[in-house]
Amino acid sequence: MIDKHRQLFNQEFTVEKYNNLLDAIASDFDYKPTFRIGETPFFIPNSLKVQLLEGCQDVISFIQKDDFKKLTNKALELNRKVPNEDNHTTFLAIDFGICEEDGKVVPKLIEVQGFPSLYNFQNNLFEKFQNQYPFLSELTPFLNGLTPQEYLQLIEEVICNDYPKENVILLEIEPEKQNTKIDFYYCNRDIGIPIVCVTELHQKGNQLFYTNKKGEEILVKRIYNRVIFDELDLRTDLKLNFDFSSDLDVEWAGHPTWFFRISKFILPYLKGKYFIETTLVSDLVDIPKDLENYVLKPLFSFSGIGVIFNIQKGDIEAVKEKDLYILQKKVNYLPVVQSPDGKVKAEVRILAVWKKNASAPTLVTNLVRLSRGEMVGVKFNKDKDWVGGTVGLFER
Repeated sequence: MIDKHRQLFNQEFTVEKYNNLLDAIASDFDYKPTFRIGETPFFIPNSLKVQLLEGCQDVISFIQKDDFKKLTNKALELNRKVPNEDNHTTFLAIDFGICEEDGKVVPKLIEVQGFPSLYNFQNNLFEKFQNQYPFLSELTPFLNGLTPQEYLQLIEEVICNDYPKENVILLEIEPEKQNTKIDFYYCNRDIGIPIVCVTELHQKGNQLFYTNKKGEEILVKRIYNRVIFDELDLRTDLKLNFDFSSDLDVEWAGHPTWFFRISKFILPYLKGKYFIETTLVSDLVDIPKDLENYVLKPLFSFSGIGVIFNIQKGDIEAVKEKDLYILQKKVNYLPVVQSPDGKVKAEVRILAVWKKNASAPTLVTNLVRLSRGEMVGVKFNKDKDWVGGTVGLFER
């Protein structure tokens, strides 16, 4: 959308450079990501940046309300309990669709998560783009004036909280099989913490341990949590040697309860120009007659699982756990990214971290998803180019 850089990028773009970009990423760990990486960054002008930051502040102000925990306790009642919750989330991801309203470009909140995203991969993705297109150094993916070095230092501080690296682990379900494992690899390389599967932890009393590559038993003092309980609950084949519900002597970088508190659960409460009309199915007085204008979504799913885009009345009537689904008004995504053969839609995820004793989170960087399909997501963009995950670049 920054015309100068869009024109320059499209002039310099070649399939060879795109393949070089992919090869550069794959060569770091002899591994090619399983998700599609978009051919181009998303160039974000100051006018859109201001709107995105305003929308983020509106979300943050709601999360900072004195009664926020009381308001969201019901989200915990519907899910598993984990002791030792901290005062606020450690991570915040705020997703905006780039939409059209009254003939103007406006970001609309699609989702918000109190859960980590691709913090380490995004930093490296920008570097790879810059290597192929040196003029991109005029722009930045970071917010609040952060340099790449300051960004990485802040991410490390938030994840490790000054503990020795061997006592901090990135915890996931079979991390080697996750679509996001490229982020785990960069986290391990750039921050230095080990990647541990949930099945590799064992509990002694109220302490957790893992075995390092030397065969030594190591005490876990802090967990960078990437486990989503929806996925864990489906994996009845896994044997865990500890219990998330135990009163464990461990700190969390991303306590699991914040995944539930800061989620689609809060969307019905958010009102304003950057928010979409959203209703809990349990709160519906009548089923709308114009269901073609709505999307049905489960509150706590991941990767778009369970979302129904073309809703029928029977889909809503068939929902058994009505407290666990929302009906959300569709928005008009505006194709804004000029590709060689038409325009592409974009969704911007602003990423924030919240230091332990800070009064508010810090917005740090972003992730962008490009789409030509009806929705942003893999199944809507199969066999298409200029789609997938990328990074947004701001004017300095």
